[in-house]
Amino acid sequence: MEQINEVLQVLYRWIHIIFGVIWIGHLYFFNFVNGPFAATIDGDTKKKVVPELLPRALFWFRWGAAWTWITGILMLEFLFYRGSKLVATSPDLISSATWIMVAVTFFGFALYDFLAKSSIGKDAKKFGVTSFIILSAIIYLYVNYGSFSYRSMLMHTGVLFGTIMAANVWMRIWPAQQKIISAIKNGEAPDASLVALAGQRSRHNTYMSVPLLYTMVGQHTTVFAGGNFGLTEQNAWVAWLVIILIGWHIVFQFYKRAGKVKGF
Repeated sequence: MEQINEVLQVLYRWIHIIFGVIWIGHLYFFNFVNGPFAATIDGDTKKKVVPELLPRALFWFRWGAAWTWITGILMLEFLFYRGSKLVATSPDLISSATWIMVAVTFFGFALYDFLAKSSIGKDAKKFGVTSFIILSAIIYLYVNYGSFSYRSMLMHTGVLFGTIMAANVWMRIWPAQQKIISAIKNGEAPDASLVALAGQRSRHNTYMSVPLLYTMVGQHTTVFAGGNFGLTEQNAWVAWLVIILIGWHIVFQFYKRAGKVKGF
């Protein structure tokens, strides 16, 4: 049975990486390539290109998101819920607080979605600051309330981001894009609110993606887990917040650069 579990873990990781590349690759294509390109073409060209290009791209985009999330959850169950890596102390000491924070991870989309739809969500700066404050509180509580280990803190932050991102794809971006594409195909102006919604959630996903990718590699090192740079096990979450901010700044710079890249 142990060997079967090890084989399954390897397969889940492999599939997770394959579909993750498909998903995030298309996310970056939409935001850094297709977005600036679409702004340069006229209505007749869009009518020909969009109905042929976007449905194909969105097929790989949404199913990449689905299978990345599914395999990620399977690995989480193997390593943290079935294994012994969920909390920093003995697995026998997992408390109700631990499971409350696990629930926050999986149901965080409801709070995010509410915030994104609110007046705060219409202002990118206010939304970013508010989101970071809430995220900081959640990460703090992972460690100081749920007693998560360093790896568990990273991975559950990744799952929080990944769940929000996958929900955005299937519940917000894909339904909106279906109507947008149909309108363009029929020579009609798409609903501006749907265009804004799809664009907003796609940008949010792009900002979450870089810290999410870090959680996949950061769990394999303990350099920021305590014992270095003045960090301890209790305040290592501060370094993680700094890394998240760096990731968001990287995305900001990518957007700036994307707008300056021109065709021949």
